[in-house]
Amino acid sequence: MQKVEHIGIAVKSLTSSMPLFEKLLKNKCYKTETVESEQVNTAFFLKDKTKIELLESTDPDGVIARFIEKRGEGIHHIAFEVNNIAEEMTRLRNDGFILLNNEPKRGADNKLVCFIHPKSTNGILIEICQEIR
Repeated sequence: MQKVEHIGIAVKSLTSSMPLFEKLLKNKCYKTETVESEQVNTAFFLKDKTKIELLESTDPDGVIARFIEKRGEGIHHIAFEVNNIAEEMTRLRNDGFILLNNEPKRGADNKLVCFIHPKSTNGILIEICQEIR
């Protein structure tokens, strides 16, 4: 794993959360995107070298909607950048981590992604991601 790529924050509404984060970070959102496979709308902010991803559910039964229902708005996951996601997935499986998908899938911000089940990371949802080249 190379570095923290971004921090994902679950929000009820991008419409109300984006101005809040723009004011908080003194920085405009640089990109919004819908990720159909994850049933989310995303908004990205960059502060120095730190990237923040806001996640809004597009489905009342989606993962983000269920997360907010259980825990409220807040940090959803931490993503780490990797050089080779397939190799990293194999390493993690071999080290006993439970992966939520068998193959990398396309995520937001031109990334291939895979999530590690919180049961194997002390309750923290971890995402690994690789830039699509």
